[in-house]
Amino acid sequence: MNILLVRHGETTWNREGRYQGRTDIPLSETGHTQVRALGDRLQSIPLVLAVSSPLSRARATAAAILAGRRGGAHSARGSSLELELDAGLLEISHGGWEGQLASEVARDHAEMFGVWRTAPGRDALAGPGAETLGDVEARAWPVFERLAARLGPDDTGLIAAHDAVNRVLLCRILGLPLDQVWKFRQAPATLNVLSGPSLSELQVVRLNDCEHSEPLLHASQHRAL
Repeated sequence: MNILLVRHGETTWNREGRYQGRTDIPLSETGHTQVRALGDRLQSIPLVLAVSSPLSRARATAAAILAGRRGGAHSARGSSLELELDAGLLEISHGGWEGQLASEVARDHAEMFGVWRTAPGRDALAGPGAETLGDVEARAWPVFERLAARLGPDDTGLIAAHDAVNRVLLCRILGLPLDQVWKFRQAPATLNVLSGPSLSELQVVRLNDCEHSEPLLHASQHRAL
């Protein structure tokens, strides 16, 4: 089976370095350009399933991928491919940090921010009244499991989600503790490719692949989740 795990394209808050979390910020003009390029890149890949976070930035990313397919949004099994929404893929809640610049958070919540950006583990809050990475894993991993269970050996499925969600899923697949969640990037409109004969045997074939939208060595730096 193959799973294409993508992050949504850029939003204005991404560009400004504001924490988004559950706030439903749409794609920017640049973000729409990025996801159209991703859709063009994936147009020849037959898909069986497509699941997205309900937030508009992720939905629009998945829709652009499906819209760019040759012959329309049809599944590899011949039927019409409908985008499924699952709240388990929502971005991590940043609570009181949402809408704030990362620089403001670092100034006003130095201790909490320091833990979050260095060793969050499973239990560090991602802001006042926010979720933890453990909370995200508890709701996002079952979505991933359900999608994998519906894929045959030669099938490919799509997941359109968010920075923290993708990082948590990738850490689980790679066997990394959640303290290592910042050891790799998830740029806007990035593509991760996972492949293997079963869920337990999945390998990360491509990680943070932005060839469709970013020059090599110029992948987006973290500003805020």
